[in-house]
Amino acid sequence: MLAHRFCQALRPQALLFFEICGYGLCLTFAEKVMIGRVKHGLTALAVTLLIASAPTFTRAETLTDALISAYRHSGLLEQNQALLRATDEDVAVAVAALRPSINYALSRNWSDTQPIPGNSASSSATLSASLLVFDFGRSKLGIEVARENVLATRDMLTGVEQNVLLGAVSAFLNVRSAAETAALQVNNVRLIGEELRAARDRFEVGEITQTDVSFAEAQLAAARAGEAAATGSLIIAREGYKAATGHYPGTLSAPPTPPVTVSTLDEARALGRRRHPDMLAGQRNVTIAEMNVELALLAMKPSLTASGSSTFTRSTSMGDTTTNQLGLSLQGSIYQGGRLSALYRKAQAMRDAARAGLHVTKHSVDQNIGVAWAQMAIAGASFEAAQRQIRANTVALRGAREELSLGARTTLDVLNAEQSLLDARAGAITAQSDQYLAAYQLLSAMGLLTAEHLRLGIATYDPEAYFNAVSSAPVHEVSPQGERLDAVLEALMHD
Repeated sequence: MLAHRFCQALRPQALLFFEICGYGLCLTFAEKVMIGRVKHGLTALAVTLLIASAPTFTRAETLTDALISAYRHSGLLEQNQALLRATDEDVAVAVAALRPSINYALSRNWSDTQPIPGNSASSSATLSASLLVFDFGRSKLGIEVARENVLATRDMLTGVEQNVLLGAVSAFLNVRSAAETAALQVNNVRLIGEELRAARDRFEVGEITQTDVSFAEAQLAAARAGEAAATGSLIIAREGYKAATGHYPGTLSAPPTPPVTVSTLDEARALGRRRHPDMLAGQRNVTIAEMNVELALLAMKPSLTASGSSTFTRSTSMGDTTTNQLGLSLQGSIYQGGRLSALYRKAQAMRDAARAGLHVTKHSVDQNIGVAWAQMAIAGASFEAAQRQIRANTVALRGAREELSLGARTTLDVLNAEQSLLDARAGAITAQSDQYLAAYQLLSAMGLLTAEHLRLGIATYDPEAYFNAVSSAPVHEVSPQGERLDAVLEALMHD
C-alpha cells in the first residue's frame, strides 16, 4: 500500500539529456529547455571542472550501480570486515584453552670450579605438556562468550554496511538534485536575460521607465549569482559522489521506487526492533554480559591441570641421564585482597549497563523510524504542493506576460512571477529528492538497507567462510583445516 502511494507521488518528470563537449550530464526539468541556449548558460569554469572529472558511460548509471560501487569501494567496510576476522580468532584462542599445551626447552651450561681446577659442561632437552582437566566449565563458557562476540560484531558490520549504502543513496540524490537545480538556474538566467532585453527595447520607445530596466538588471545579477551557487553545489555533490562510490557520476537515471514493504508506522517499528543490527548487537551484548557475570563467579573456583615432562641431560661430569615426570596440579585462590569479588560486582554492573543500553537502542530505533516516516510524508505532501504551485505559477506567468504586452502589468510583475515559478520548481526538486531519501532512511532504520535485501546481485562478504575456517583453531601447514584456512585467506586477498 505504502509503496503504491509512494510510486504515485513520485511521478517521473521529463528528463532532458544533453552533452557538454562529449560528456554526458543528466538534468531534469519541469519543462524542456532549448539545448543550445543551456550550453551557453554555463560558466567556463563549471564546464572545465565538469569535463575534467566526468567519465564517459555507454548507459545511464542507476542507483543500483551506485550502491554496488559504494559496496566495493568502501574502505570502511573492509576495515570492519578485518575487525570481524580478528574477533573470529578469539574463538580459536578460547578453544585452545581446552587443548594440550606442548613445549620444549633446550639448554647448554658451562661451569668452572675454583680453586679446584677444572670445568664441566652439560646439555639438556626437555619436552613438557599440560592439559586442563577440570575448571567447572569456565573455559567452555569462554568459548561461548567468544562466539557471541563474533555474532555481535557481525551485526555491527551490517550496521556499517547500511551506513555505506545510505551514504551512496544520499550522494546519488544530491547529484541529481544539484544537476536539476543548476539547469533550472541556467534557464532562469536565460529567461531574465530575455526579459532585460525586452525591457530595454520598451524603454527605448518610452513604454517603461529606467526603474523597470534597473530592476531587471538587478534580477539578472541575482540570477547569475544563483547560477554560480548552483554550479558550485553540483561540483560539491559530484565530489561527494566520488567519495562514496570511487568515481565521478556520469548520466544518472531516475531512482527506482524503494522496496518499502510496510503499510503502517507500527509495522515499521515492529520490524525495526526485530531486524535492526543495533538491536541485534544490543541483545548479543546483554547475553555476553550475563555470561561474564557467570565467568566472574567461576573464576573464584579452582582448576585441575595434568602435566608431564621428559628431560634428557648430557653432562661431562655425570654422563647421560633421563628424567620423566607426571603430575596433577590443583590451583585456586584463598585470598586476593577482594580482587575477585570486585570483578564479580563489576561484571554485574556491566550486565545492568548492557540491559539499559538495549533499552536506549530500542527507543533510538523507534525514533529513527518515526522520523523517517514523518519525513517521507512531509516530503510527499511538499512535492504535491510544489507541483500545484508550479501549475498555478505557470498560468500566472503566462497571464502576466500577456498583460504586460497590453500595458496592464509592469516588467517587475513579470520578473516576480518568474521568480515565484523558479522557487516552486526548486521546491519540487528538493521535495522529490527528500522523499526518496526518507524512504531509504526508513529502510535503514528498519535494518533492511543491505545488499541482500536490495538484491544488488553482487558477491557480498561471507562472514561464515572465515569463521568456519578458524573456529576449530587450525594450525598452518600441519592440518587439513589449516590448508582450508589458506584457501579462504587467498580468496579474501583477491576480492
